Amino acid sequence: MAVPFPQRAPAPVRRSARLLDLALALITVVGVVTGVMAAEVHESPWRGLIPLALFLGGLLLFRRHLPMTVLLLSIAAIFLYRLNSHFQGGWIWPASAAYFSAACTPRVRWVALVGVAQLGYAAADFWWVLQRNVGRFVLHIAGEGLLLAMLIGAGLVCAAVMRWRGQLRESDSRARAAEERLQVAREVHDIVAHTLAVVGVQLNVAADALEEDPAEAAAALCVAKDVRNRAMADLASLIGVLRDRTDGAAPQPDLAAVGTLVTDARAAGLRVTLDERGDPSAVPAAPAVAVYRIVQEALTNTLKHSGAAKARVTIDCGPRSVVVEVTDDGRGCGEIVERHGLAGMRERVGALGGALTVEPVPGAFSVRAEIPVAGSPV
Repeated sequence: MAVPFPQRAPAPVRRSARLLDLALALITVVGVVTGVMAAEVHESPWRGLIPLALFLGGLLLFRRHLPMTVLLLSIAAIFLYRLNSHFQGGWIWPASAAYFSAACTPRVRWVALVGVAQLGYAAADFWWVLQRNVGRFVLHIAGEGLLLAMLIGAGLVCAAVMRWRGQLRESDSRARAAEERLQVAREVHDIVAHTLAVVGVQLNVAADALEEDPAEAAAALCVAKDVRNRAMADLASLIGVLRDRTDGAAPQPDLAAVGTLVTDARAAGLRVTLDERGDPSAVPAAPAVAVYRIVQEALTNTLKHSGAAKARVTIDCGPRSVVVEVTDDGRGCGEIVERHGLAGMRERVGALGGALTVEPVPGAFSVRAEIPVAGSPV
C-alpha cells in the first residue's frame, strides 16, 4: 500500500521539497510550451498555451498537500485547452508530474482509474485517425498508456521508498529508546548499588558501636547520611535530564569524582589506595564517565561480596587509551556470574571500543578495563 507524503519533516527536508516542487513546476511550464509548439499549433501562445502551462506548473506547488485535486484540475485544464485549440497531441504527458504525485498516495487505484478514463476519452477523441492511419493511432494510444503505466509505477516505487525510510526511522527511534533505557538502568543500578553498600556498612558500624561508643556510631550515621544525600542528588539530576531533555545526555561524574568513591569506601572500613597517572583532564567525557562507573561498581562489589580489607585503584591516562584497574585482597566472588553490575561495565566498555577483564590474580581479585580515547584503537 502506498503512503502519503509526510505532513511534517525537518526544516532541511522541507526546503529541499519546496525546491523540488519549484523545479517540477518550471519543467512543466517549459515542457508544455515546448511540446505544444513543437506540434506546430499555429496559434498565439498567449491565447491559451502559456496560461495553461503556468496553471499546470502553479498547481504543482500544492501537489504534496492536495495531490488528487492537483491531478483533477490539471486534467480539466488540459481538456478545456483542447476544446479551444487545434492541438491533437497527448493527454497524459502535460500532467505527468501531477500523475506521479498522486500515484505516491494511498489513492493510487483512483489515479489508475482516472488515467484509464482519460485514455478512453483520448482514444475516442483520436478515433478519426484510425480510419486514415492505424499505425499512428495505435502508436499514439499505446505511447500514452505506456507513459501512464510508467508514471504510476514510479509513484509506487517512490511510495515504497518513503515507507521503507519511515520504517527505518522508526527502527532507529526504537533502538535509541532502548539504548537510553539501558543507559538509565545502568546509571540507576550503579548509584543505588554503591549507596546501599556503603550505607549498609555504616549502619552495621553504628549498630555495633551504639552502646559502647556513641560518637563512633554518630560518625558512621553521618557518613551514611552524606552518601545517601549524594545518591539522591544524582538520581534527581538523572530524572531531571530525562524530563527536560530529549538527547539522552546527562551531566555525569568524571575522573575528578573518583576521589569521592575512594573516600566513601575508606569510610566503610576498606583501606583503598588511589594511584592516578597521566593527565585526567585530557580524557574525553565518555571514557571518563565509564572509568568512574567501573571504579564505583568494582568498589561496591568489593564491599558487598569479597570480604577484602584493602583495595587499590589505578588509573593510567595515556595519549591513546585510559586504563583503570581495581584490585582487592578478598576472596573474590567465586565463580564469576555476570549480573547487572558486571554486564553494565562490559556494555559501557564495549560501547566505547574497549576491553574489560574480570578475573582472579595471585592473592587478589582484579577488574581491569582499557578504553581508547580520541578514536584510537585499543
